[in-house]
Order: sequence, then C-alpha cells, then structure tokens
Amino acid sequence: MTNFNQKDFISKQGNKYIFQHPGVRMVSKINDASKNKHGVVLEERLSEEMLKHVVVEPKKRIDDFKDYTEYSEVINAAYSFISGQDGDNDDDQQAGSGEEG
Repeated sequence: MTNFNQKDFISKQGNKYIFQHPGVRMVSKINDASKNKHGVVLEERLSEEMLKHVVVEPKKRIDDFKDYTEYSEVINAAYSFISGQDGDNDDDQQAGSGEEG
C-alpha cells in the first residue's frame, strides 16, 4: 500500500491547510485535466483539481476564498508540493514552516 505524503501549509494570512500528495498517476491526471484542447493550463481547472485532490483540510471550493491573494497562494503552494518544486523533499519533514515565497 502506498503511503501518501502530507504537508502542513500556513498561508501568509495565518490559515492552516493540509496538503496530501495524491500519487504520481493522479498528478499526471491533474495536469491533463487542467489543460484546454490546445494544451494551455487553465487556472480555474487547475485550482479545482488542487482543491479536490490535494488540499485535504480544510475542504474548500474556489468560491470559499474571500480574496484572490490567499486563493492564489494556496493553489500555487499545493501545485509546488505535488510537482516536487517546493524544496521540501525530505520524507521525514512532513510539516512545512509556512515560509513559502
């Protein structure tokens, strides 16, 4: 059984989120589902996929965010986490420091 990595993320506004890596196959599916027919990534689709499959706590929808800054920060951090670009590749360190940025 696969053990999916989790990471705590604290936004600049001080809100706590928990990200969970959905697995390599799902990351590929997320990337595919987030693009239009010309291969261009669509922000709304990518955000919906991040909130559905990666941001596990609290469960949110795009409309639940009060401002674009928080929304953008969370989506970008979640995508960086699943794509391995967040610089936190140590499996023992599952809690982020919130120093995104």
